[in-house]
Amino acid sequence: MTLTPEQFNILATKDDLKDLKREITEELGDKIDKVLTAVDSLAKKHETFEQELTANIGAHDRFQADITKLKVHTGLKA
Repeated sequence: MTLTPEQFNILATKDDLKDLKREITEELGDKIDKVLTAVDSLAKKHETFEQELTANIGAHDRFQADITKLKVHTGLKA
């Protein structure tokens, strides 16, 4: 199947694609940066939450051990 002159004239050239890539990069660059910044912020908050959770678990375990020792010492638990 051959192309008509009208069809041939609307084909994209390598230069057209380079221009399109440049336009898309400029247009979406700032938006992508904002999305990545938001993702980084969420990742940091998640990391901080995990650290706090680990600290709370450690504190709970220490309290539980102290309570167990007190129960044994006072004779409430054999």
